[in-house]
Amino acid sequence: MSQITLEAIESKHIELSLLIAKFKEQGFDYFDPQVPNWTAECAIAEADHLAEDAVILFPVTGETTGVGSLAEVGFSILNAIRLDNQRDFVIMIEPDLTEALKESIPPAQAKESIRARALVSKHLEKMRLSNLYIVKSFDEMYEVAVNLYKAAQIRVPLQRLNPHAPKPVEAVPA
Repeated sequence: MSQITLEAIESKHIELSLLIAKFKEQGFDYFDPQVPNWTAECAIAEADHLAEDAVILFPVTGETTGVGSLAEVGFSILNAIRLDNQRDFVIMIEPDLTEALKESIPPAQAKESIRARALVSKHLEKMRLSNLYIVKSFDEMYEVAVNLYKAAQIRVPLQRLNPHAPKPVEAVPA
């Protein structure tokens, strides 16, 4: 796979819609795990994309508490640490929740979400990974994603020449 995956998205943020529209306009192959009728098959597809796609985007906006998203960021960074990994991770974590969300959830839940965002953000800043990009806006996310996608279009086909790259499994004749 050589796609962009929009992972851990739990929001209907207008800038997210614009980001997706830009990907469509550019003809980029992308995967958005947010579907109207989620099934177990969706989990399989999402896991496959998360494990194989060249560029993984994690926008964690202030429209949700982001608990699941922040956990997925941590799990994905563990994958990024693998020495043979040539995938790139672009992460945006808004530091605060929207006022509307703060008013609709218990104060302790809002406080915990803000604390988790700060912790994950600080841990990410300390990581020394060449394939980790931390951005502050959807505009930055788009700029980085486009450049990484183009780089992947060049890099992925060349992996066949790398003796340490995973080789595709060939079908055995029956």
